[in-house]
Amino acid sequence: MTPEFIHVYRPPATPGGPILLLLHGTGGNENDLVPLAEVLLPGAGILSPRGKVLERGMPRFFRRLAEGVFDIEDLKFRASELADFIVDAAAKYDFSTRGVIAAGFSNGANIAGALLLLRPDALGGGILFRAMVPLVPGMLPTLASTPVLISNGRIDPLVSAEETEQLAALLRSAGADVKVAWQNSGHELTQADVITAREWLAQRRGQ
Repeated sequence: MTPEFIHVYRPPATPGGPILLLLHGTGGNENDLVPLAEVLLPGAGILSPRGKVLERGMPRFFRRLAEGVFDIEDLKFRASELADFIVDAAAKYDFSTRGVIAAGFSNGANIAGALLLLRPDALGGGILFRAMVPLVPGMLPTLASTPVLISNGRIDPLVSAEETEQLAALLRSAGADVKVAWQNSGHELTQADVITAREWLAQRRGQ
């Protein structure tokens, strides 16, 4: 039985157009990033699920054992569950998973990174705001030129520059086309992130 998520879906303005998979941070919900999508890529479709895991009542996409310490087995299970949901939604709403671009913040960025590393069949690319290394898989997937933007903060107390570069190197080792953008900020999402991601998407669409 295909897993179900509470979610928002909005079809693209043009049939066959891109779909932004919106993945909120801890304590967010399926509505949080909808306004962001409209700025990032006007006319794109939207698929925005709510994380199923609760941490002190706050929705997340997978469990953690402590700040920055992930429950890897739960992460693997939740990534597979989310990937199955995306594949099922593609069939239900009639879109291609190759046209799905994840846009995730913090916990959402980390589950997006896990999807790329564990279930690349569910995504065509990713925008990862404040992303950490979610896990190192036993075998790297084949991410042949899959476009990925990592937009992290230079003064982020949760994600170091070293970890950011480790994530980029991991994805590049799998064949992804990775761009790292640095913002003069901490862990919060900023206007500079939005502008960077919008320009990156416009460039990718123009190729």
